[in-house]
Amino acid sequence: MELATLIRFRRELHQIPELGFKEFQTQKYLLSCIQEMANEHVEIQRWETGILVKVSGLNPTKTIGYRADMDGLPIEEETGLPFSSTHNGRMHACGHDFHMAIALGVLNNVIEHRIQDDVLFVFQPAEEGPGGALPLLQSDAFNKWKPDCMFALHIAPEHPVGTVASKPGLLFANTSELFIDFIGKGGHAAYPHLSKDMAVAAGSFITQIQHIVSRGLDPLDSAVVTIGKMTSGHVQNAIAETARLEGTIRTLKPSAIEKVKSRIENIAKGFEVTYDCQINLDYGSNYYQVYNDADYVQTFQEAMTNCGIVFKEAKEAMTGEDFGFMLKDIPGFMFWLGVDSPYGLHHARLAPKEEALVVGVKAVVHTINQLSSKEN
Repeated sequence: MELATLIRFRRELHQIPELGFKEFQTQKYLLSCIQEMANEHVEIQRWETGILVKVSGLNPTKTIGYRADMDGLPIEEETGLPFSSTHNGRMHACGHDFHMAIALGVLNNVIEHRIQDDVLFVFQPAEEGPGGALPLLQSDAFNKWKPDCMFALHIAPEHPVGTVASKPGLLFANTSELFIDFIGKGGHAAYPHLSKDMAVAAGSFITQIQHIVSRGLDPLDSAVVTIGKMTSGHVQNAIAETARLEGTIRTLKPSAIEKVKSRIENIAKGFEVTYDCQINLDYGSNYYQVYNDADYVQTFQEAMTNCGIVFKEAKEAMTGEDFGFMLKDIPGFMFWLGVDSPYGLHHARLAPKEEALVVGVKAVVHTINQLSSKEN
């Protein structure tokens, strides 16, 4: 498939970002593209706002799975591009428009040049939240065509076009959202003794939980507890009756994230007594670590050498990806695709270089071929 077609796919998808499990327009667009490519060797299933596409092999002994995520982010785009988002407050700021365009390009290639094995393309909704991978894994639709291996890519703004990066073992961290609501008693600023100030309670709570990593965990268990948003009160001369903290927990070990949560819960119990208030905890979306199978990474590296794409050894990162649930259940791997953008992931000015689209298609096609030629 020519770069111009891939660019058209990407730009048309870039203009219609939608949030998790609301990707109705995106699903409709993808289905129209897929149905135009499809022939008698292609089967299509819908799942929620996602799509599963199976291309039958010539003489299959296994099914190779490839995933592309679909959803956008609640970010107002600031790129100034002529094909900017037409949905106010929504943007493909994590590169899922790239992921879907590349998957369409690979699908077209596999349809036109069938291989020995079956190939399952998974267009997955809600990666950014609330998490589509786990319920998809548990669905009848997925298990009807459950693959023997799975892989996926993610764009990497820090890597140049023409390069990919991966590593065996841990690639992405275990992550959890964190929402904490404080409920006290409001009142006049002149009479604090008649109130229960939740701005003070929440402020103190932020400081207290920062000790969890430094004093509550083994120093070798890397972890991050970040509060990125705090809201409280309505006016400067009234004591805040409520407060809300929003943040994230990230660890390199599954056991460490449970320790962090346990410590937060114990601290919350103490604060309820100390500040005579009610505290409600919600962990939102939780993602399992992305842990790459060493043999599959080796196969991927060999495929990149054979097709002339530069392979780099990646480092583990505290980023989260719900593809980790798939790799927990099915062997495989994820890799970074260099797109050379001065602005990083989740930035309102993220602008990946579109030449990377053909590199992505080439990398995935050669990997599928390499996996198909590999003995079971």
